[in-house]
Amino acid sequence: MLNTFQQADHPALPKATADEAARQEFTKSFKGFIQSTLLPGLTPIYQTRVARQFEKEHGRAPQDRRDIRNGMVGDIYFQHYAAANRIAQELLWESVNGSVDRQLPELIEQARALSASTKAQLVIPEGFTPPRYVTALDIHCMPGGYCSEVCEDDVSVGALYDRGVYLYSMGYTGPNNDDMGRSVVNYIKRHMPDFKPRRILDMGCTVGHSTLPYKELFPEAEVWGIDVGGPCVRYAHARAAGFGLEVNYAQMSAEETTFPDAHFDLVVSHILLHETSGKAMPKIFAEAHRVLAPGGLMIHADLPPFDLMDPFTQFILDNETWYNNEPFWGAMRDMDQIALAEKAGFDRADVRFDTAPMAVMEFAAAAEGYSQEASEAVAEREFTAGEFAPGGGWEVLIARKPLEKQMAA
Repeated sequence: MLNTFQQADHPALPKATADEAARQEFTKSFKGFIQSTLLPGLTPIYQTRVARQFEKEHGRAPQDRRDIRNGMVGDIYFQHYAAANRIAQELLWESVNGSVDRQLPELIEQARALSASTKAQLVIPEGFTPPRYVTALDIHCMPGGYCSEVCEDDVSVGALYDRGVYLYSMGYTGPNNDDMGRSVVNYIKRHMPDFKPRRILDMGCTVGHSTLPYKELFPEAEVWGIDVGGPCVRYAHARAAGFGLEVNYAQMSAEETTFPDAHFDLVVSHILLHETSGKAMPKIFAEAHRVLAPGGLMIHADLPPFDLMDPFTQFILDNETWYNNEPFWGAMRDMDQIALAEKAGFDRADVRFDTAPMAVMEFAAAAEGYSQEASEAVAEREFTAGEFAPGGGWEVLIARKPLEKQMAA
């Protein structure tokens, strides 16, 4: 496991006491133990015990992730693994929640001051109603989900998410929790050096972790991050100001934005799609197509579809659906995203999957001397269930909107 970084401090980040920091580090280490020690034990348990028992009972070998799950849920080793994973997740949020609650008034005042210091826009529409697939449960067990508000100008769940994501990823997302955005930015820089978007939209940005690298690479661009959670975008706006970057944020659904047609040259998202729904995803693709200028790019970064994995790896990843309050996690990976993009208006020939090498892994490899070959080796590593990203990179769905003359033809 890669645990290269401690989280970088910034003005909006909640400050932990020594005891709070110790509890948080314990939860991170506990998750690391589960991933490095308990998780690898599932493979021999399945091969030597569960698969044989399944074949004995059913007269055939397990065929897919559902068969594997049906066999594994009764095994004592898997039960211990699943329980430990859930407990670690709940401990993670609890270890941060107390710290945020203790200093919430100060965090709100700091966010107000930071937001007042920047020219970037912050749009919180009165009466906005988040979609039910976000509010119906505490997504990935995070208390309050993305949208709960406990007071005026609340930023609590934004602060909770900022620190919690670092602990959840065990350092994999880098010191600023921005590895997904930075990895996609590096991909664009490497493969599309002449692409210079004037306006960029990050859909489902939460607290803007992955939004800021786009402003860094394209400093002249107008950059917007949108999310359905008001506390998240308030925190994101303040956080960006704390980093000295002018990035606009708005509480808005990716299914239906208020931006004009053909307004953006680049529309991106980072682990958004699996937190939506089967009805929402086609609307998000259609909205991305609507707000893109002809020739513009849509890039969605997430984990790969299930058809790119073996059934056992599918089963491991699908545990997020069953034990981490991620109801759309598995179903999203079964959807034909290329067909959805085509239905939204993109030409099928201009839609593809690729891998953006993880920026933190490229950074680590650079210690031994960076090379294009090393970068490609990172991207092409075989996926191992339990790693934070697929092999060494993020799966990206890339679609280019046809030029006007192509659309007319």
